[in-house]
Amino acid sequence: MSELLVDFITSLDGCASARGWPGLWGLDGPEYLAWLGEQPKATYLMGANTYRLMSGFAAGRAPDGQDEFRPEEEASFDALTQAPKVVFSSSLEEPLTWANATLVRDDAVEAVRAMKSSGSEFLSTIGSLSLCRSLLRAGLVDRFRVVMFPVITGATGEERIYDGYPDVALDMIGHRTFDGRIQLVEYKPRVLDHPPLGTPE
Repeated sequence: MSELLVDFITSLDGCASARGWPGLWGLDGPEYLAWLGEQPKATYLMGANTYRLMSGFAAGRAPDGQDEFRPEEEASFDALTQAPKVVFSSSLEEPLTWANATLVRDDAVEAVRAMKSSGSEFLSTIGSLSLCRSLLRAGLVDRFRVVMFPVITGATGEERIYDGYPDVALDMIGHRTFDGRIQLVEYKPRVLDHPPLGTPE
């Protein structure tokens, strides 16, 4: 049975990105980057929007406002290029140009359910907010990990991660601080049918 990790990088107020800010809000540090390099091999799951963005980065297209990638960013994209990737989309066309990427047009929830039941590889999401939301609702997520950067992007934040989520109880199974400012929290999620003190009126 495969294990599925939903993995997010966010501002403190739960945004995945923000207008005018550099990647990782410009606040990554050596401890965090070293930890990224130590992560176990995984098959990465993503939707079409994340595929387009990440494959562009891997091909050398820097984000708006950034002239070029730093060496550690290039190494991260090289590692992603080498890793197996499954892309769920009805809009992308084959063949996918990013190496080691497989296009799946079937229902993502059922496809991931089958992957989990028939395989032993570690599965992890990248970005893909709607995909992650669907997998969580379906009860397929074993671990839910968030790395929070110490910024609040109330004026410029985009991609609010938790909008549209069900109520979820989170049992903490790990936490860590990187570089004295970046906080990792990891949970086992339980989707709730109703608030724990009773059914909503």
